[in-house]
Amino acid sequence: MLAVLRIVEDTMVDGPGMRTAIYAAGCTHRCPGCHNPQSWDIRAGREMTTDEILRPILTDPFADVTFTGGDPMMQPEGFTELARAIKERSAKTIWCYTGYTYEALLVMPAQWELLHYIDVLVDGPFIQSLRDEQLRFRGSSNQRLIDVKLSLEKGAVVLWE
Repeated sequence: MLAVLRIVEDTMVDGPGMRTAIYAAGCTHRCPGCHNPQSWDIRAGREMTTDEILRPILTDPFADVTFTGGDPMMQPEGFTELARAIKERSAKTIWCYTGYTYEALLVMPAQWELLHYIDVLVDGPFIQSLRDEQLRFRGSSNQRLIDVKLSLEKGAVVLWE
């Protein structure tokens, strides 16, 4: 079960192309200036099964997937199950937004497992003083777009281009 605020279909702001965005409930980062503070409380979300979440994802043959929130990395087991199911049943890419850094996730066992199903990780907390509206797919200049597969292979951060 996952606590989900909402599922937004056919969005173009949470990664390249058309995407289905899964908004996780729950975030303890509580970044000042967060664009989605209603997502902080995990109780604000609706409990959903993997199959319920998969329906709109698999119904749209053109949209890729984005995990956002809240922070999906705060529900790593549920998002790992969902990501595994997406990868087993489709060729969709998965982007994931998190307030954690990539380096921090590498030493968190459950989150490390989820990383193996993520194509691009947008990492780091939103920092209001570093806000930059010109950046693609992120809010502040400290946040990185990381090619997870290449980063895991090389043992160092490789940025997505």
